[in-house]
Amino acid sequence: MRFLAAFTLVPILCFAFQDLGSKYGGMGWLTIGYAAWPLMIAPVLMLLLFIKNRELIRDPRRGANFSQTIKIVAAMYLFLNVIGAIGYSWLAVISVLSSLTILVADRQLKKQAAS
Repeated sequence: MRFLAAFTLVPILCFAFQDLGSKYGGMGWLTIGYAAWPLMIAPVLMLLLFIKNRELIRDPRRGANFSQTIKIVAAMYLFLNVIGAIGYSWLAVISVLSSLTILVADRQLKKQAAS
């Protein structure tokens, strides 16, 4: 859960620091890329974390919080990276696919565990 929290909070903090630093701090070197790249990298790292911990998804008693949290964060990143793919870089498509993979695979793992 610590890694999931880090993958969730770091891009959000980068956006906040970029916004405040460029507007009020006089830091013109803080471009949107400073915040966009962590936003695009986080879903790929979350996918690796999901693959590593997929046994938590299969056992709802141990991994209910992990499953619910990773789905919520993946949906948030899916929305943000679709916007990023349209407005910033086509490389955000990789992050969109990673988020979709997490959402679909979570459902499939739960169906397999129920059978």
